[in-house]
Amino acid sequence: MTAELLLRFVFHVVVTALPAVAVSLWAAQVGIRSVPILLAIGLAGGGVLAMLSFWAFFAAPVVGETFVFFILFGALASVVGLLWKGSVPRITLRELAIPLGLWILGSAFLVFLGFAHGGTDHALTTGATRFSAGVLPSDNDIPHFFTEWIYANGHQGTPPVYPDEWLLSDRPPLQIGYMLAQRPLLWNANLIDYQLIGILLQQLWIVAVWALLLAFKIGRVTRVLIVGTLLCSDLAITNGFFIWPKLLPAAMLIAAAALVVSPLWLELRRSLWGAALVATLLALAMLGHGASIFGAIPIAILAAYRGLPSARWIGVGLLVGIACMAPWSAYQRFEDPPGNRLTKWMLAGVVEIDDRGTREAILDSYGEAGLGGALHNKAENFVTMAGSGPFVDSADRAIDAVGEGDWGSGLRELRTILFFYFLPSLGLLLLAPVAMAAAWRRGRRNQPDWDFSLTCWSIAAIGCLFWGLILFGNSQSRAVLHVGSFALPLLAFAACVAGLRATFPRFATYYCCLAAALMLAVYVPALGTEVGTRYSVIALALSALSLLAFILLALRATPPQASLAAIRRPSSAAAQ
Repeated sequence: MTAELLLRFVFHVVVTALPAVAVSLWAAQVGIRSVPILLAIGLAGGGVLAMLSFWAFFAAPVVGETFVFFILFGALASVVGLLWKGSVPRITLRELAIPLGLWILGSAFLVFLGFAHGGTDHALTTGATRFSAGVLPSDNDIPHFFTEWIYANGHQGTPPVYPDEWLLSDRPPLQIGYMLAQRPLLWNANLIDYQLIGILLQQLWIVAVWALLLAFKIGRVTRVLIVGTLLCSDLAITNGFFIWPKLLPAAMLIAAAALVVSPLWLELRRSLWGAALVATLLALAMLGHGASIFGAIPIAILAAYRGLPSARWIGVGLLVGIACMAPWSAYQRFEDPPGNRLTKWMLAGVVEIDDRGTREAILDSYGEAGLGGALHNKAENFVTMAGSGPFVDSADRAIDAVGEGDWGSGLRELRTILFFYFLPSLGLLLLAPVAMAAAWRRGRRNQPDWDFSLTCWSIAAIGCLFWGLILFGNSQSRAVLHVGSFALPLLAFAACVAGLRATFPRFATYYCCLAAALMLAVYVPALGTEVGTRYSVIALALSALSLLAFILLALRATPPQASLAAIRRPSSAAAQ
């Protein structure tokens, strides 16, 4: 089964990557040489084509299938033609190949680690149990359910209601679009193909984070430590294998951050196509998950702080964003109303389905809570982010279980803590703020890493502030980690590593390796396995080799080059 899994994985890597690679190479051919911008263009292009696939299948299944094959063969012909023509400089190709290779290797690491103890015959169940403390909800199956219906029916008829009364309009469709783009190609009954595509999509955070690091011209060792620590983190392992659509929109947000909060912004804010690119990435993030708003707000605030673009730039961005979002908003309102279940749940704490609109539900909930209740709810949100009473209880149970020699129960409790609570999920890296405070008083720090860390902390802090204030905050709408945008903890991880490297570089190297090793110790064991199953030595070896190759490839990457000359003078940059 490992050989078949590998072959299927390779196939989906190629099909998933082709459209994004083709778009990036076209952009490079017209003179854009900044690798972070090319990576952002690739992510945006792949997302736009996924949404077009969704609407093509919605129009009619035959239209969708025709569109999918047109895009696939068109992308393949474009990539082959551009490479054969040699119009993209070799140095640009090498720099683009690094994040592509990291994405493939990071995905392979997770695929073979996740299926190292079997489970390919019931892939979604394995995805919901392999790295969690128990059985996670059915959120990884909802995109599959509606993918199958749209693939078979298009817009004909009313979409069925998913168990627990979820409508198609209740959840944004970006991941469904990516799935439909491969649904006619290779798809089997046990959903291993669906699971593999989902893992590849969630692991796109690797490409986005790499773009962010290059945009800030972060040094080689710090880059390796950041992406390596993130790859081995609970955030990437659990939520990358349990393929609910949360890391995918986080990748779009971080790609937008790479353009807006880095030195690239000084030039991009003067470019109208830069407005279209940023707006597209933000819109795709919202079309991936509504909680992306908590990442979009701090990015917009920092953009304004670093220098507002022109009114024309803002106008272009608004038009592009509306063009991306309007079809889905119209579908929610007119074709499958009300489409506001999640909004009422998060903003009003209303779980029960009723006929109230979002505004009415919010006013009713705040009216019932009163001023004192509302303030208490907001305080509970921030306490939850820091780790509340349940966190302390889980920690006590984990310590007691380990003390009694019950390592399985101890690991389950630890996984629960890492899954639910923002600050505790950072684990040993929480030492970073203390180290940064000590170094600030002494005035000893590496400035590029320090500035990058402060920027990431700023986004995470502002995002958490709005997250805590906007969520209703009762027992049904508390700020547990997966209710917010995963862009915030991803950036917090990066901020911790960069902060340690900026203050105590040699210590940080060893300390981050220790933190990653401990996370692997928590997640490599397969808990609650079926009787008669065992570890696959081949799968474990492939996972370990993928992780090693990931680190070596990141180490071999050339120093970051983020030239912006191509933004103003494409022909000149192309000549260089």
